[in-house]
Amino acid sequence: MSGNAKSKNSTVLLKMVVLAMMVALGVIISPILRVEGMCPMAHFINIVVSVFLGPWYSLLCATLIGIIRMSIMGIPPLALTGAVFGAVLSGLFYRASKGRLIFAVIGEIIGTGIIGAIASYPVMTLWWGKTDLTWVFYVPSFISGTLIGGSVAFLFLKKLAKTGLLTKYQRMLGCKAYDCKENVISDSFGIAFIGIIVWLALTVLFNTLLDIHDGFVTYIPYIALALFVISAAAYLIVNRKKLAKGHH
Repeated sequence: MSGNAKSKNSTVLLKMVVLAMMVALGVIISPILRVEGMCPMAHFINIVVSVFLGPWYSLLCATLIGIIRMSIMGIPPLALTGAVFGAVLSGLFYRASKGRLIFAVIGEIIGTGIIGAIASYPVMTLWWGKTDLTWVFYVPSFISGTLIGGSVAFLFLKKLAKTGLLTKYQRMLGCKAYDCKENVISDSFGIAFIGIIVWLALTVLFNTLLDIHDGFVTYIPYIALALFVISAAAYLIVNRKKLAKGHH
């Protein structure tokens, strides 16, 4: 066997080992903070696997974790509908953005918080027999879960990226590595965009699910959006100053 073939086989084996470890970790930590319709740690795993191994490995990982959780923990089909769409979009957004971590998080939020949440309605109604749901019933809880898990994943991967370990691990796994420098403008726009998603979730929660159309509560979605926009602006200002000092 040639050296290239051996190297390729060892890389594939390493990918399988990492995949197996992430599946086991996902099953073990998934009960943390979990309520029906919200599993933050599953989204953490989705994003990490998407960045390390790519969208299709992330899809496989999410599917295996979902099947195991449904089989041995009695979790409803939300274990699949609340994971697989975000897993794929997280990896695809990460690659399409040339390695911007914030877009891996956004892909997870859109895939799970919107697509997965809406897809859960017919599944839980027709398969699980729940008749008291609306088609946006899971949107607020799914988005809440992705925000928690996505934030943890973003901070974790950002730390690895700053130390150079993220690129090192990606290359060890034979995956596409991006040596892109920190882009605070991209990250700031990403934070502001997440604010729009939060505004959407809160609007659905108060106006549709809770049927609240007046009072102070109706302003909460806009307050949340404003806080995210302010946070994005603050992140941009602070980090651009740090980068400017680093260049001197």
